[in-house]
Amino acid sequence: MAESYDVIIIGSGPGGYVTAVRSAQLGFKTAIVEREHLGGICLNWGCIPTKALLRSAEIMHYSDHLKDYGLKLEGGKVSPDTAAVVDRSRKVSLRLNTGVGFLMKKNKVDVIWGEAKLSKPGEVVVSKTAKKAMEPQPPVPKGVKGEGTYTAKHIILATGARPRALPGIEPDGKLIWTYFEAMVPKEMPKSLLVMGSGAIGIEFASFYRTMGADVTVVELLPAVMPVEDAEVSKFAQKQFEKQGMKIILEAKVTKVEKGANSITAHVEMKDGKVEKITADRMISAVGVQGNIENLGLEALGVKTDRGCIVVDGYGKTNVPGIYAIGDVAGPPMLAHKAEHEGVVCIEKIANFPGVHPIDKLKIPGCTYCSPQVASVGLTEAKAKAEGKDIRVGRFPFSANGKAIALGEDQGFVKTIFDKKTGQLLGAHMVGAEVTELIQGFVVAMNLETTEEELMHTIFPHPTLSEMMKESVLDAYGRALNA
Repeated sequence: MAESYDVIIIGSGPGGYVTAVRSAQLGFKTAIVEREHLGGICLNWGCIPTKALLRSAEIMHYSDHLKDYGLKLEGGKVSPDTAAVVDRSRKVSLRLNTGVGFLMKKNKVDVIWGEAKLSKPGEVVVSKTAKKAMEPQPPVPKGVKGEGTYTAKHIILATGARPRALPGIEPDGKLIWTYFEAMVPKEMPKSLLVMGSGAIGIEFASFYRTMGADVTVVELLPAVMPVEDAEVSKFAQKQFEKQGMKIILEAKVTKVEKGANSITAHVEMKDGKVEKITADRMISAVGVQGNIENLGLEALGVKTDRGCIVVDGYGKTNVPGIYAIGDVAGPPMLAHKAEHEGVVCIEKIANFPGVHPIDKLKIPGCTYCSPQVASVGLTEAKAKAEGKDIRVGRFPFSANGKAIALGEDQGFVKTIFDKKTGQLLGAHMVGAEVTELIQGFVVAMNLETTEEELMHTIFPHPTLSEMMKESVLDAYGRALNA
């Protein structure tokens, strides 16, 4: 007889495991199915280990600029130990992977190991994992359940996404990498071509450039990080180029020739001319696509669109009892969106009071390159396109005492307000630690804070956060320090 649950969640990434914890808190008998590694891509091969790599790159950068801080290194130059950098990154992931296992045990969530498929409404068949796991791979946790048939009134799909591959330029794991291979290089390439300048592409471009590689970025659109505000994008590009990165915009890789230990990419420029670029390795970072295959969705009539599952604001699909959250439920494909979406979904199932759909305009986006980029809400161009009458404020890092003291005086904070109501429509930042600052504006937007309330808020001195208030003041012609 099939074991029965109130809720079964398929996928243990940030969306899945957080949903499982909240489900258990709400009193549901809960199980989570995982085929590869607790914590999903984000924890094991994405958000977390990349930040560990970028931290190593940051330390490397500072070591190259010791004299700027009145320091000197006796006896030689600091150089990267590739194996040690990768090993540190993997240990960070393993620690958090273990932590997810602890959370499941603590909250009495059963972990079922294997491939899940919906055989009929309310029923999940779990078989042995067929997918080849990436290496190195965390061990399978102890005490997990295995193959079999399981039933639940509510089944939540949190299967995430995987790298998108372009026809004819498919990653091979050796010369053409996805973020999986880029995260565990056996040696640092001397040259690298990055196809795509979204968050994934530009973070790896930043890491490898800092580690000494000659990096070229090819972007199809007219700007790097094209979802960002135009001013932020232009500023970031200039900083990347100052670091020695080559950026080619409005261009596409049409063909890749593979050598014994290098690739030659045919890059078609805006004018139609083709330039050949040779590099040791290439990273394909042209987006991700939802993991919707082999789940039994078609047989059950679950509606999908462009590789993602169609849901309402609460994660419901068109089939009763089946839900989807996170990357597999569509953009923005961000871990924090998945977590919140999962909580909204399970709380709606439980009829928890005060539940409401996510406002996607209030989801922050962060890119951990150097300089960092963070944003929330409307860009200036988008606000104007929507016909809004706006005020725009800007404040530079170069006028902030803490930024100057840190030796990080390049960047700015930009805020966009509705001129009539004072509503904060958007905030955009580029510079040191802005990924930590952006949440202040996210909170302000969720509280429907006006410019007047932000102006009356006291920010501590000396901090980088003071630039947030100064940007608001500047939008109304009242900046004090610039």
